[in-house]
Amino acid sequence: MIVGIDLGTTNSAAAVFENGEARLIPNALGDVLTPSAVAILADGTTLVGKPALNHWALKPAEAVTSFKRFIGTNRTIKLGRYSFKAEDLSAIVLRSLKEDIEAATGEEVTEAVITVPAYFNDKQRKATRRAGELAGLKVARLLNEPTAAALAFGIADKEDREPFLVFDLGGGTFDVSIVEMFDAIIEVRASSGDNRLGGDDFTNAIVAHWMETETFPSDVRRNLLDARLFQAADTARRMLTDETEARVALTLGERRFDLSITADRFEALAEPLLTRLRDPILRSLRDSDLRIEALSDIVLVGGATRMPIVRKAITKMFGRFPNHIVHPDHAVAIGAAIQAGLVARNAALEEVRLTDICPFTLGIEVTEHDSHGRLRPGLFSPIISRNSPTPISRTNNYASMSDNQSHIRLNIYQGESREVANNILLGTMEFPIPRKPAGQVSIDCRFTYDSSGMLDVDVTIAETGKTLSVLIADDSEAPSPEQLEARRKQLAALKTHPRDMAENQYVVGWAARLYEEFIDDRREHIGRMLLHFEGVLETQEPRAITEARDAMTAALTEMEQDGRL
Repeated sequence: MIVGIDLGTTNSAAAVFENGEARLIPNALGDVLTPSAVAILADGTTLVGKPALNHWALKPAEAVTSFKRFIGTNRTIKLGRYSFKAEDLSAIVLRSLKEDIEAATGEEVTEAVITVPAYFNDKQRKATRRAGELAGLKVARLLNEPTAAALAFGIADKEDREPFLVFDLGGGTFDVSIVEMFDAIIEVRASSGDNRLGGDDFTNAIVAHWMETETFPSDVRRNLLDARLFQAADTARRMLTDETEARVALTLGERRFDLSITADRFEALAEPLLTRLRDPILRSLRDSDLRIEALSDIVLVGGATRMPIVRKAITKMFGRFPNHIVHPDHAVAIGAAIQAGLVARNAALEEVRLTDICPFTLGIEVTEHDSHGRLRPGLFSPIISRNSPTPISRTNNYASMSDNQSHIRLNIYQGESREVANNILLGTMEFPIPRKPAGQVSIDCRFTYDSSGMLDVDVTIAETGKTLSVLIADDSEAPSPEQLEARRKQLAALKTHPRDMAENQYVVGWAARLYEEFIDDRREHIGRMLLHFEGVLETQEPRAITEARDAMTAALTEMEQDGRL
């Protein structure tokens, strides 16, 4: 079975395409959104989603969120006595989603279409693909998130559209794509973005504000303060969607802090972030050779687009109100499932076609003569320009630089800078050439880039007719197949709670978090509720457990609402 997965910074979701439509799959708690959070307890037990968020508020050294921001890097994330890379943690989330789908459908999940930000570079894409493999999935395709959203919009709208813009602001990344629809063909014309701009950054603006205006106790562990403060700020940010002022209570030890922020103050704090939204939009319009007036619609995707300050900025920028036809949190997963249906050649989608683009410029390092005849090494020579439609194949011709040059070393880069030092090295190939005077040995360098993000490089030496090829399908830092299998086994060895216990574990963790957040009578009341519920759990009576859990959920919900002041 092939499925679609939105692997997000803040939340992840899974969907399947069946009976002619995409359907979101709920997790063990009945939610279609699973927070992208992982906790590893001291005994090796793994928590994913809401239970992991609760644990993060209690023991931040054993839990982590927003790790997608580090995927494709060598950063090591320590959770207790365990060490992980971001792709390992992503694999844990993917494995959890895979189990949710199998529980809901009764079928084995073997393949997946996984979404990535359009502006993810080559290393980030390959790390995401490895995460899927570590989770036991064959990654049929990596799909750009705004492209997935465009698919969801296109299937829902079912009308030809002049170019429209998909504005995708998620928890950790920002993407924008220009898309056109005609005769069931969905064509992406250009994409741009910022991999370091998302809802988390707006939350952190509130955190920084409170750190400046409040005096927090110095005896509280910094990682605990950071976790609690971030959660409080995120709650406040979401409250400002519907209110002009957000007020939240934060308890640290025996001290209570009544924190607040107004919508106007938040907008002022977020102004630098809102300004950063402009450049990717302008770049994508330039690459599409379009003016803002030529856009037929602005489609919002990503949970962070719910913020009134973002919608206000968009309306001001485009001179019109954006379109809300697709669910901002669900659209990408729905689109991924539709793409999975296309891969599986589902009959309901036989008329639908999708064309995507290469989001970055691809080329090689060259040396050129400056105006004084001096050699200038380290320059970038583009072969495939960004936003070229895929699949695509392009050839450039190059010549030797030195007399009696015996070899050419071809460094292959991705990026937009004139100097390769500012771009990303994808791979290297070196080959011998005939010894001749400078400029008399030429090579044809052909780049072929497909819709899955695979780059094939062919070099033909004109003087000999010899052709050499290299598939840039992985990077030098990637683990070997043996290392990948060892990591897969290590992740599989981590323990997970049975699905039928997930709701109970979540409620216990929720209560434990609120116990630490409150003081006085409410803390004592939560303690009594926990004792009672743990006693009911020991009876193993399903009906009694369900009744006690429902009652406790209602009480905790009311207390948490009170905690927001």
